Amino acid sequence: MLKQSFISALLLACAVHPALAETLQLKDKASLTGKILAEKPDQIVLDLGYTVIVIPRSQILNISRTESAETGPVVSSISPATPAPATAAAVESKTASYQTAVTPPPIKDVRELVNQLGEAVVQVRTPGGLGSGFIIAEDGFLITNFHVIEGETQISVEVYHQRNGQLERKTYKDVRIIAINKFEDVALLKIEDKDAARFSRVLLGDADSLAVGETVFAIGSPLGLERTVTEGIVSTKTREMEGSLYLQTTAQINPGNSGGPLFNLRGEVVGVTNMKITAGEGLGFAIPISSVKYFLDHRDAFAYSNDNPSNPYRYLPPPSRFTPGAAVHP
Repeated sequence: MLKQSFISALLLACAVHPALAETLQLKDKASLTGKILAEKPDQIVLDLGYTVIVIPRSQILNISRTESAETGPVVSSISPATPAPATAAAVESKTASYQTAVTPPPIKDVRELVNQLGEAVVQVRTPGGLGSGFIIAEDGFLITNFHVIEGETQISVEVYHQRNGQLERKTYKDVRIIAINKFEDVALLKIEDKDAARFSRVLLGDADSLAVGETVFAIGSPLGLERTVTEGIVSTKTREMEGSLYLQTTAQINPGNSGGPLFNLRGEVVGVTNMKITAGEGLGFAIPISSVKYFLDHRDAFAYSNDNPSNPYRYLPPPSRFTPGAAVHP
């Protein structure tokens, strides 16, 4: 964690900023301006001109790109696609945006949160089966597991819209695969039906801030039973399986829950449910939301080619001429 005295010393020393730089707003009301050298799921490497520092993402509220008065106006690198609540900041990732809370939302009970969030949890259907998902942007972007849509191109999404206090089921059949990451088991889809209205969406939280023993709950469609709610606790945050770290939870996870959200009591998604151990009870697992944010922030690297469904990546065309000794860039 960055200390206040350390941040203050850096701000005093940093008298001259580059003409084009990124400004990081920190939780302690300080800010740093420099050039971002690297962005990782848990930290950002920032060049201040005279030194390079590593800043934990948990300490960063906002990132914006600025230009000096001589070169032009301020241009924000984080801009909401639609008006966001006062407690949320929209993070734009190419054509897919998601929102995170600037200030922690209040803790509520599960019953209240289910009524508030249930509309954003969807059922994902394919000819081969079904799973769950959750909408991250009002224009129809949603997250699910890769294994839910693996090998499928005919995908439909069932959404439960609230109309006059009642739930109205609506099936959308024009669903496009935007990006996939087989190794992290995540997929980004988009509902493109012409008659689609604006969708309710969820906030993405921070799994790092979870405590072992903290209450969480899942919403999904186990065995096709849509809008099923299961409650539990976080058993561990660092369960390693096949080289990846998972959140382990006692919230019941069953076939059909895959791709659905795991919420904290602030109503933020902290994980994506994707598997369980069938030989026991209360042994469910979820992908930490930090992996999903990284996936969304680098969506182009995982872009799905709709022209060739068997190929999940797009490749650049080969160079027209190769000069011996010349540098080759990917």
